[in-house]
Amino acid sequence: MPSGSEPSRGRGVDREILRLAVPALGALAAEPLYLLADTAIVGHLGTRRLAALALAASILSAVVTLCNFLTYGTTAQVARLHGAGQDRRAGEIAAQSLWLAVGIGVAATALVVALADPLMALVGGSGATADLAARYLRLSALGLPAALIALAGQGYLRGVGDLRSPLVVVVAANALNIVLELLFVYALRWGLDGSALGTVVAQAAMGAAFTIMLLKAPATSRRPHAAQLRSLAHMGGHIVVRTGSLLLAFLVAGAVLARESDDALGAHQIAFQVFIFLALVLDAIAIAGQVLVGRLLGAGDAPRAIHAANRMCRWSVVGGLVMAAALLATTHVLPNAFTDDDQVLHEAATLWPLFALMLPVGALVFALDGILLGAGDTRYLAYAMAFSAIGVFLPIALLTARFDWGVTGVWAGIDALMVARLATIGARYRNRRWVVTGATALAAR
Repeated sequence: MPSGSEPSRGRGVDREILRLAVPALGALAAEPLYLLADTAIVGHLGTRRLAALALAASILSAVVTLCNFLTYGTTAQVARLHGAGQDRRAGEIAAQSLWLAVGIGVAATALVVALADPLMALVGGSGATADLAARYLRLSALGLPAALIALAGQGYLRGVGDLRSPLVVVVAANALNIVLELLFVYALRWGLDGSALGTVVAQAAMGAAFTIMLLKAPATSRRPHAAQLRSLAHMGGHIVVRTGSLLLAFLVAGAVLARESDDALGAHQIAFQVFIFLALVLDAIAIAGQVLVGRLLGAGDAPRAIHAANRMCRWSVVGGLVMAAALLATTHVLPNAFTDDDQVLHEAATLWPLFALMLPVGALVFALDGILLGAGDTRYLAYAMAFSAIGVFLPIALLTARFDWGVTGVWAGIDALMVARLATIGARYRNRRWVVTGATALAAR
């Protein structure tokens, strides 16, 4: 290859990363903006209803997050088949993902409705607030099948490289949700029930839109196919372990600091929410990595897949370094936007350097995670995350609780978790065992 072609190839990959990442970022950002609007609308109904929303949302968010394998698993399989030019087989995966989403969604709705009261007790609810939260949970659970269909739809569309359509549908659904909530909550005076029902109607519209797109995919058959369903479920199980391990780590972090003090928990919450916001940008690059790597490996082009992966790693590290520098520069500024409590600000200043220095490592971890997801290497990702969360973070968290290390101990544990993830998935990335080409390669994993 002529030496002058390398910069040109790099610019071409960068343009493709940008083309995929920008709409992905828009779709990712729509969710927290929707939650912010939902919180603002319910917040005007009173503190008890706002607390009830927070309790119910913690369960609903956990269910949807654990089901994100419908997106990631579908994207991995569809991108590989699309890259191999087997679009009809990719359409069959779309149909199986739709069946799986409906089945899991209906089962999840039934379970959440039946267990609403004990679930509220599990997350610390009590009295009238728990009763309100359980009612909200039962109503909102009716939208779970549509929400999971949306996850499957995004997975398919990402796999074929269409990230604009999910952005349009998600933004439109969130806008509809705000309009309906304002109508139901204030105009019709349905209160907290109106908030739940507005969300359910908006989710139903979103689910319908994604169902139409999934059914439009070219496919030889859309009937349930046992082998394809097993393949999706098998990969999904790995992703559930990966996601669940991370959720467990953050749950333990909050629980440890809740025992420490309200000031420590408040500072942790500020840093965590800022991290979630910054993670949107890093997630967008990871999604681009998942799509590109899956497509190129499916096409049998391992060298280009590795080249694209390297470019995404570099861009992610650059982004992480910029974010870290910005956070360090605003150690005594940004937390003030969230609180004026001197003790909370003191705790925030204590953890802020650990938070900032975690970002370059976290950025690279996000990129590598997306690359290995695109390659379908989900079994290894599950083991690596479980080891990092349970074998590395959990002991540090327990020692923090025992010796009162506070926010310093918890955030040192989060940093250690990220370093452990980098060590494990970085080793996998370097040994190239994830580089398996061909449309049917995922079936062997």
